[in-house]
Amino acid sequence: MADNSDINNVSQQTAGLSLNTKAKEFKPSFNAKAPSFVPRSFAPKPAAAAAAQPAVAPAAAPKVMSISLGSAPKAAPANAEPTPAAVPSTISASSGDSPKEPETVEPEAKVEPVKEAAPPSKPEEAPSSAAPAAAPAAEPSLQAIPETREADNDVLLDEHFKEHLNVIFIGHVDAGKSTLGGNILYLTDMVDKRTMEKYEREAKEAGRESWYLSWALDTNQEERAKGKTVECGRAFFETAKRRYTILDAPGHKTFVPSMLGGAAQADIGVLVISARKGEFETGFERGGQTREHAFLAKTAGVRRLIIAINKMDDPTVNWDKARYDDIVGKLTPFLRQAGYYKADAIFMPISGFTGAGVKDRVKANVCPWYSGPSLLEQLDEQKNIDRKINGPLRIPISEKFSEMGTVISGKIDSGHIKVNQKVMIMPERRITDVVAVYGENENEEPMAVCGDNVRVKLRNVDERDVRSGFVLTDVKNPCHVTRAFEAQLQILDAESIITAGFRSVMHLHTAVEEVIIGKLVHKLNKKLQKSKLPPPFVKTGEACIARIEVGNTVCAEKFADFPQLGRFTLRDKGNTIAVGKILRIAKPGAAAPTAAAASAE
Repeated sequence: MADNSDINNVSQQTAGLSLNTKAKEFKPSFNAKAPSFVPRSFAPKPAAAAAAQPAVAPAAAPKVMSISLGSAPKAAPANAEPTPAAVPSTISASSGDSPKEPETVEPEAKVEPVKEAAPPSKPEEAPSSAAPAAAPAAEPSLQAIPETREADNDVLLDEHFKEHLNVIFIGHVDAGKSTLGGNILYLTDMVDKRTMEKYEREAKEAGRESWYLSWALDTNQEERAKGKTVECGRAFFETAKRRYTILDAPGHKTFVPSMLGGAAQADIGVLVISARKGEFETGFERGGQTREHAFLAKTAGVRRLIIAINKMDDPTVNWDKARYDDIVGKLTPFLRQAGYYKADAIFMPISGFTGAGVKDRVKANVCPWYSGPSLLEQLDEQKNIDRKINGPLRIPISEKFSEMGTVISGKIDSGHIKVNQKVMIMPERRITDVVAVYGENENEEPMAVCGDNVRVKLRNVDERDVRSGFVLTDVKNPCHVTRAFEAQLQILDAESIITAGFRSVMHLHTAVEEVIIGKLVHKLNKKLQKSKLPPPFVKTGEACIARIEVGNTVCAEKFADFPQLGRFTLRDKGNTIAVGKILRIAKPGAAAPTAAAASAE
């Protein structure tokens, strides 16, 4: 009976307050989502517990305290210790009705307003009219959200403490790229000795005895028979400091599009140069792939280049310092012109076939004039790359295949991906779930972060609905899709002048699309200052700002926001015409192509 009388007294004293006593849930003025709260004194007590509690005499002095749900907690005995209020998860109380029989209620969290009360030595009484002023005291409990996000970020970094680098091997045909890559796999124990002996035996039977190391990367019969890489090969190895993915680019001019697809996924490049007399000159002269690959690698975002002077053990060279210095002297000014300055271009002599200078340093009795680090040591010494681990998810799709469901592969350019995460395939705007994530070593992983080359298995997606050039993105923050954009162009090698209406093929991340230069907006001088009037044409060596119109919808971003999705290459008739970066993307409503661009479809 004492309990019922206390409840009636509280209801009478609080009837004039501005709080809604019939509300099922109290919503503070700062719009926080407060959980349903039931004062402990209002909850029915078990019989044994009720009998054990002494009778509480009404207090004489009023006390100011916080109010929730238009009611007040019951006063505690003078000799009792303060007890935190309980927040039941399954009960929502209303002060206007009699309390219902609840389930077992466990105290789960402390309610901050109780801490504002006076010491428990004084008995408590119903609140006065000044009580609503203390309600905002619950605000400090909202600070737990950013702390949880920081903890998640720490977990991401802790689980990926060993940085991952994508290394692309580029250079002229027959420079020894595949042989070097195969020997790296063997020296780092990624290919066992028995497998390598098998390759050596099969290569000897085919009359290609010196090619057996390259067979670790050139896996199909066409590549092994001709000794030429056709598609961009991929392999994985690991050192004590980092994880690496090898991207073995084809060196023949016919397969430059495959090279571009690999360069779009690379972080660092290894330009392999043949020191054999005659081979270096062939690759470096006008039209050789040494020049074109270096330009394209810089355009694709490869910021640092290691120039490996290969085949130094050849009888025509025999580790000759004069030959090495001659090659370095010719390459240095060219690489500076391509954008690789002294700090970004590192030279070293190696032998990809014998392994000298690859994992271990070259012995002094073999090459007394070079005492620098080996190739793998140089890779480990590279500066860490700033990754957007917590940025919006961006995975340009490079390949697709069916393996008990649709699986896509690509490099994570931004963000991170987890199993069971919802993702969106752009530009189709198809929402799906991530079933599994496979790392570089083909093992299933719980998640992957920016910089990793992954394969992702998707749920309820037909393989025919996905193609190269699509982008896997966040559902809440997808990438831009467009059919027109403004870009800064640098003309590299055009057969004639370029005017509005010029057609070419654009390589944008992993997408390959036909485009038309709709308009030349400005011409740029060497200081990148814009002309006042649109130029009638541009030619080799000049730069301009142009409007590019695409035949199909593509996924693109501004270069300033996402460099990997904002740089592109224009090619025509097997030659690289121009390189560019996206400055502004047309809005979807304003991106409709002109009649000339529509005819390209």
